Amino acid sequence: MRSLVWREESGLLIFTGSLHYMATVKRTNPFARSNNDTGFGNTVGNTGGRFVNKDGSFNIYREGGNPFSWFSMYHTLLNMPSWRFLLTVLILFLGINLLYTGLYILMGADQFTGFVSVSPWDQVKELFYFSMQTFTTVGFGRINPVGDLASFTAGIEAMTGFLAFAWATGLLYGRFVRPKANLRFSKHAVIAPYGQITGLMFRFIALKEKHTLTSVDVKVNLALQVEENGRMVYRFFDLELERNHVDSLPMNFTVVHPIDEKSPLFGLKPEDYADADVEIYVLVRAFDDVYSSNVQQRTSYTFHEIVHGKKFVPMYRESEDGLHTILDMDKLNQLR
Repeated sequence: MRSLVWREESGLLIFTGSLHYMATVKRTNPFARSNNDTGFGNTVGNTGGRFVNKDGSFNIYREGGNPFSWFSMYHTLLNMPSWRFLLTVLILFLGINLLYTGLYILMGADQFTGFVSVSPWDQVKELFYFSMQTFTTVGFGRINPVGDLASFTAGIEAMTGFLAFAWATGLLYGRFVRPKANLRFSKHAVIAPYGQITGLMFRFIALKEKHTLTSVDVKVNLALQVEENGRMVYRFFDLELERNHVDSLPMNFTVVHPIDEKSPLFGLKPEDYADADVEIYVLVRAFDDVYSSNVQQRTSYTFHEIVHGKKFVPMYRESEDGLHTILDMDKLNQLR
């Protein structure tokens, strides 16, 4: 793997070229100061893949110790897709009722009254339906427990049903009202002409029409693999943006980092992005009027997702009657 060679002087990184090209031209980026507060560390051999996933989650997997001490069931149920959450609730509902049905079968049919079936399989089905009716507190009343053990177990099952529905209702409410930024980022970032120079650009939009985002702040960081003192390390930089704040976000927001003499990307060729394992990670914070709360969302772009020499297609146009501005959501990822 080729790498970029930098040297540090007085807290500044000085670029000396690519090992592949054996460049001897040196230049100094006086504002390319490393950011050591990202929390990702800097040892190349101890990290793998990207730092931040496209969905904003961190690309970190835990192992060792007691898994129950670091696994968050609440977070998992709150963030899983809706179809998977509903399927989980259904499986738990059926599983609990099958468990209680098994207990009733072990107690014996003589603990109950009201059966209309005589075959063992039909009685099993009736006990399962009795369990469902008890769990949901419907209680149609045809089958009744008459034994002490069955009556006590039915009472415990009814209490289990109360707790289960309270748990499910709380999760449904949490999933429904949890503040979300609801942003959609462009699939690629681009290196495109910007004035007399070039710039790193990506853009995003607010998906929800009535969720007006205000006081939108954008922070962009760069991860760059370099060689220092004969070993490979990652260095991190805060990228200076053309504009890192907008008062409101009714349309799309194209974020631009000018690649000038102050930029740590200055002088890098397209192939150098792969050599240096470049990754751009993004944090957007804003205030949502609907939730009356601050929201945030993360994403990242690796060198695989950075396109050179392309521009974004404009997303908005004037309506035919000239009275409205139309934002074409389908053009978010279109390049030219």
